[in-house]
Amino acid sequence: MARYAVAVTGASGSVYGLRLIEQLLTKGHEVIIVMTEAGRDVCGHETGFDMPAEDPARTLLRFLELPLEMPLRNACCKDLFDPIASGSYPLDGMIVCPASMSFVAKVAHGLSDNLPSRAADVCLKERRPLVLVPRETPLSLVHLRNMTASVEAGAIIVPAMPAFYQNPETLDDAVNFVVGKVLDVIGVEHDLFARWGV
Repeated sequence: MARYAVAVTGASGSVYGLRLIEQLLTKGHEVIIVMTEAGRDVCGHETGFDMPAEDPARTLLRFLELPLEMPLRNACCKDLFDPIASGSYPLDGMIVCPASMSFVAKVAHGLSDNLPSRAADVCLKERRPLVLVPRETPLSLVHLRNMTASVEAGAIIVPAMPAFYQNPETLDDAVNFVVGKVLDVIGVEHDLFARWGV
């Protein structure tokens, strides 16, 4: 079993993050979720899930219709004393899904002003996988340069760009493709979409 941090920021597409958490948990991995304040707001608006202050992990498990004993822990965005803020904490990787352009800029320039940005910085310095799933269009030159700088620092960019060769029939199919591509880059097996030529 691996241990992953999943950050949900204020970009549109929080459904990607929730599906990713669901998949990691059902594949037997431990997940630490941390939502930015904007991430909580956008998630509530887009999915109807409002992360409560009391018992957030169990509430999210209920929302995802998963067993309450699954290894999900919520971390507070402002808590820089959380274990994922330290390089000595055994974390197998971090996925920021979705990643706002503001968050990508923080990664690109080493800014660690909250727990998710600090945890991302830790992943880079410890040479652990850091996957950014940006969801923005169109992209400005600033956005492109920040993504380039993030990749140069060691991050992996998996844009939220669903494909159509598998003939998606529902919104879930499109979401599953993006989440499946994220799982591919961190080496987690899945059957979320039909692979080309298979």
